[in-house]
Amino acid sequence: MNGPIKLAVPLVAALAIAACNAGGSSNVPGMSGTSLSDSSRFGQPVVPLHVPDWQAQHQARPACPQVIGKPTCLVLVSTQSKPGQLVSGLAPADFQKRYNLPSNTKGSGQTVAIIDWGDDPDATADLATYRNEFSLGTANFTKYNAEGKQSGYPSSCTEYGSCVEIMLDIEMVSAVCPKCTIDLIEAENSISSLEQAQTEAATLGAHIVSNSWICYGSNNCGDSNFGNFFNTKGVLYLASSGDEGYNQNGAPEALASVVSVGGTTLVRNGTGYTETVWNGAGGGCATGVTKPTWQHDPGCTSRTDSDVSAVACICVAEYDELDGGWFEVGGTSVASPMNAGIFALAGNASSQDAGKKFWSLKGRKLKKDLHAITSGSDGSCGGSYLCEAGTKQFKTYSGPAGWGTPNGIKAY
Repeated sequence: MNGPIKLAVPLVAALAIAACNAGGSSNVPGMSGTSLSDSSRFGQPVVPLHVPDWQAQHQARPACPQVIGKPTCLVLVSTQSKPGQLVSGLAPADFQKRYNLPSNTKGSGQTVAIIDWGDDPDATADLATYRNEFSLGTANFTKYNAEGKQSGYPSSCTEYGSCVEIMLDIEMVSAVCPKCTIDLIEAENSISSLEQAQTEAATLGAHIVSNSWICYGSNNCGDSNFGNFFNTKGVLYLASSGDEGYNQNGAPEALASVVSVGGTTLVRNGTGYTETVWNGAGGGCATGVTKPTWQHDPGCTSRTDSDVSAVACICVAEYDELDGGWFEVGGTSVASPMNAGIFALAGNASSQDAGKKFWSLKGRKLKKDLHAITSGSDGSCGGSYLCEAGTKQFKTYSGPAGWGTPNGIKAY
């Protein structure tokens, strides 16, 4: 395994995690064939370095099996509420208000590509339901296979538990950038197909490509050429930092050519909001990945992740008819497509160098254009900024939340 993380996988620990995630499953949308007890068909289960709150407190369960070294989608589904016709959770108005976004005026002409695996035949109809509910208008949305064709789609998303992921991704882009063009590229559940999808996204004209999946413990998902699919000139790539906490890194987010997107807990507080580190957010030091020249933090000689963040708590409204209608979800899968939509609002993604701009912000602009996240952690690291917010060891930076969350689009 070509990865930075040394992950022990004792049988007792693996069984403990499977049992933890089984809690509350009667209230979770149906996801056939995707429980952790079935994860052997996908790969070796992840055993986290710490147990995130979503596991310890039975707040949610993964839609997809969480495995090492292979593609793992990162959406978590609440176990606290039953899916149905009642809308609950944070909505587009919350994101637009908290992050001070020009969602009603910007984004036209910008194409965001979403890379997922499996085919959701209801994607267009479900997206229309979501957008109608929140008065977002008609979507400029097209679905393709990994070869860039509007036919010959892969096996059903129900085979992998990825239906929830697909709908979350396209809904989160819609939530912050309703005027954006959204391309959904549906790959097969293989590295080669996911790589091909990255290439086709650029060929189809995407300015921004979002990946809400990770290969835990691997810097290249088992392919030494993997990084070459994330460096097309004029295309900005984003990826979720993971849902298992501190130093559970992996490609594609660990690549220096990709914006690594961490997560926060966002709570309404009267007429405003408070935001802290989401306990499950990935981040840390991606050992084995050459440090970008634009990173100068003192505690990691390799690539430090994440770069930026957004909401990831199990608190976000999603609509997915295949899995029961409306329900609440979370994970850094929320934050990557949301940030992709915000880059689209800024309209200059083609000139970006991964996360460099965030790391280059100075003084007043850093304070003004991003919400600094000053409390919370995603694990134990001896009090380092790599897992704790608010240490001031390296300005306002923290591994799980990066440089913070959006406050307008000027940081993008």
